[in-house]
Amino acid sequence: MAEKPKLIVTRKLPDAVEAQMAANFDAELNGDDTPLGRSELAAAFGRADVIVPTVSDVIDAEIIGHAGPNLKLLANFGVGVNHIDLDAARAKGIAVTNTPDVLTEDTADLAMALILMAARRLGEGERMLRGGGWTGWAPTQHLGRRVNGAKLGIIGMGRIGAALGRRARGFGMGVHYHNRGPVEAGLAAELAATYWDDLDAMIGAVDILSVNCPLSPETHHLLSAERLALLQPHAFVVNASRGGIIDEAALADALKSGAIAGAGLDVFEGEPAVHASLLGLENVVLLPHLGSATLDGRIDMGMRAMANVEAFLAGETPPDLL
Repeated sequence: MAEKPKLIVTRKLPDAVEAQMAANFDAELNGDDTPLGRSELAAAFGRADVIVPTVSDVIDAEIIGHAGPNLKLLANFGVGVNHIDLDAARAKGIAVTNTPDVLTEDTADLAMALILMAARRLGEGERMLRGGGWTGWAPTQHLGRRVNGAKLGIIGMGRIGAALGRRARGFGMGVHYHNRGPVEAGLAAELAATYWDDLDAMIGAVDILSVNCPLSPETHHLLSAERLALLQPHAFVVNASRGGIIDEAALADALKSGAIAGAGLDVFEGEPAVHASLLGLENVVLLPHLGSATLDGRIDMGMRAMANVEAFLAGETPPDLL
């Protein structure tokens, strides 16, 4: 009987996913969910046929250089692959897949929650109540901003951006977007969405700005100090994509000075570290990268990763090959 392929998973995954992995492969699981150190990750690359990494793993050219002759696939658990050196993987003959679609709705829910939390100052109110500072209802207490009728600017009208646009329409918001090009006419009509070719012009016109594009060398610090300065003083910024798209130091300065009204962040440049200035500000909502954190979504992500592995090992093109 042929040996089962060696599959190494870098983090703890939902039980249903791990059970299928254990049944189908010689699976090396991470029961205590301790992130692998550099040396452990390098060793895993040396002995695996398939590795299932996550966003918490930095898979650069050095790590890929430790790949043994049997390693042919990185089945990423997640959509974003900015933590993987794709050029180095390609040069080494290692395929890379991801898990699109399955986390779209959950991440869009989270982005909408950030909009509501930031605009309505919900985090501030919750902290005040828990801290014993609430003395009762008052006419001018924690006044936020109405989202109904607000202009939402979406940077990146992909799957998640479009899903957020649908939610925004349900809240009576106007949808504006910047993308590489206009979306297809049916989607634009569904969302009554206005396309802006000029990102800077859109930033200056909207009330809420949502980051929904991937992180790449082109989008790193896309929201720079100069671009943040284009926002209106009552505007809010939310980010449920990747932290590096926003210059965190510049954002902290804008929040501290009152140049913008507030922000909601689920992702950070140096995760798990958060810029120290942000931690001390009341007008920013800070969440620990919960975008796709539903049990349903994480099981779907794991099964999607498994589908890529199974197709690849069967000699077929994986559905999500990058």
